[in-house]
Parts: sequence; C-alpha cells; structure tokens
Amino acid sequence: MEACGPSGWISDVCKQQGLETIVCSTNDEAWSWKNTKRKTDRDDALKLAKMAVLDALTPVHIPKPEVRQQRMLVKYRKKIDGRINRIKNAIRALFVNQGIEIDTGKRAWCLGRQRIDTFRKPLEQCGDVELWQGELDLELTQLDDLIEKMATVEKKLEAYAKDNEHIQRVMTIPGVGRKTAEALVAAIDDPHRFKNSRHLSSYLGMTPKQYQSGETDRSGRISKRGPRMLRSMLLECAWASTRYNAWSKLTFARIHGGSKTRRKKAGIALARKLAVVAWAMMRDEVDWDSTKLLPEIPVEEVKLKVKRPEVRPAGELHSEQPPRPAKPGRRKTKRGGSPKRSPVKT
Repeated sequence: MEACGPSGWISDVCKQQGLETIVCSTNDEAWSWKNTKRKTDRDDALKLAKMAVLDALTPVHIPKPEVRQQRMLVKYRKKIDGRINRIKNAIRALFVNQGIEIDTGKRAWCLGRQRIDTFRKPLEQCGDVELWQGELDLELTQLDDLIEKMATVEKKLEAYAKDNEHIQRVMTIPGVGRKTAEALVAAIDDPHRFKNSRHLSSYLGMTPKQYQSGETDRSGRISKRGPRMLRSMLLECAWASTRYNAWSKLTFARIHGGSKTRRKKAGIALARKLAVVAWAMMRDEVDWDSTKLLPEIPVEEVKLKVKRPEVRPAGELHSEQPPRPAKPGRRKTKRGGSPKRSPVKT
C-alpha cells in the first residue's frame, strides 16, 4: 500500500490478522507511472503485486501507534501556530486600513494588547461605519481561543518530553531546544534502523542530488525528500547554535571558509551534522561531550580554504602606438549598438 495517513492503522490491523504488508513511499522511482494508456486502482494494484514479487519495492518504516500520535501532535502545534500568525496579520490589516498605528513585533500582543482591546466592539452593537470593530472583536476572540489551545498542546508535549530519555539526551546539545529535540526524536523513532549517517541524511532529504553520465559527474542541491518541517527546524537550530555552541561555530567557519556566498550552504551542512550527532547520541545512549569532537580552536585562527585565483602579472604590450582618436561627427553608441534614432515627426 501507499504511505499515506490511514496506512498506519491498516498495517496494524493486518498484522493483528497475521497478514504480511508492505508500505511503500510514493517518492520511489518505481512508483511513477508514465506513458501509460490507462491508470486505475486495479492496474496500480496489479503493478504493485508484480513489483513485490520481483522485490522491486522498498518498504518504509512504520512507527508505533504512540509515536505516530506524537508526530501528529507536533504537526498540529505547527498548524495552530500558523493560524495564530494569520489572525495577527489580519488584525494588523484592519488597523492599517483605518489609518491607526499599533505597536510592532511582539509588543503589540503583550503591552500593546490593551490599546487594541479599546477598539473592539461586538458586531451587534456596531453601526454602519464601525463594522471593522466588530470584525476585530471576532478576530480577537479566535486569537484568545487559539492561544489557550496552544498552551494546552505545549503542556502535553512538555510532559511527554520529560518522560522521554531520548529527548532529554538530545537537549544536552548546546543550542538545541525542546521543540527541535522532540521533532527529531519523533522522526527518527528507532535509531538502530539507520545503517549509517548517510542513510539518516538521505532520509531527512539533506543529501545533494547526483547526476552522472559518462565523464559528467555533477552534484546538485539537496533532495528535500522526507520531513520538510524537521528540515526547517534543524536549519533554525543550526543558526542559533552558532551563538551558543563552540563546536557549531567552529564547524560553520570551517565550511564556509570566510566566503559570503557559502554561508547558507554551511548552515545546511551544519544542520545535517547536528542531526547526525543527535542520532549517534540516541544510538549509543550517551550525552553531549564536546571533548569527543574536534579540538576547540578559536574561529579567528581558522585558515581560509577558499581557493582564490592567482593574480598574474600584466603581459607585454603588442603595440606601442597610441590609440586612434575618434572621428569627428561620429556619435557614441550605448553598449556598442547602433546610435539611438530620434522619432520621426508626423
């Protein structure tokens, strides 16, 4: 079956009945049906059965029901956060359309909330010119409700993190917080199911694509397969860890080598390394120990590894004659093109 929402409980029911199941990812190359005359569910099932006999399907890991529920709760927190941001933007738009200034940033929802509440008014009591105040009252009501739901979700996830040894172990890494740790632990689930660090990096979609044909062997951008939300959280964590983690700061400086154009690539590489370190800590059941990593060298002493072209001396002049003067009456052109003509008078 395809890896989708109900594939988890379908696999659980089949295992209880003693039926062998194969859950496959739709990102696999063998899953793309191209140049087919007809595509139906019956044809797809027949093709999958033939591919299963030929051992051409790659099964995916099915986590336990409690792990799946944790993943869903982490994603649901992200959805609530997105709804809160949309409502806040809608409230700001109401004030902008009325020409009223409110505080910027987080201050508008802390100290500046009293000023915002002075403009709210129930929609039933609004006149023809005060309808925006009724809309503001409805938006603020939804905002308060979502903030309460977010606090409930955070309390549940925080209680789960206290009882999980892997989350507490990953949080020992300087710069890694609870949210990133619980998302990473929920995605990895069983650390022993990955053969090596490359297997984990490929699962997270943080390995470069490769195109090889004949003498051409080119590496492109990262594949971006796997959990997209986790990749974004790891990248944010990587940028934050450069301020609190000496190893992250040294690794980031070593990768970008002083080049401004390689800073984003170095951030992605550091995010991948943080995920690999966290996976190794979960596998070996050890806490963060900076002495096992590279020796701490000040960032100022890191040598630049950017290969710059050598400056060659100027060659000999082929002609010592002075340049020819421009002919009189000849107009100069822009970018070596034809002179700009004036429009014809009609």
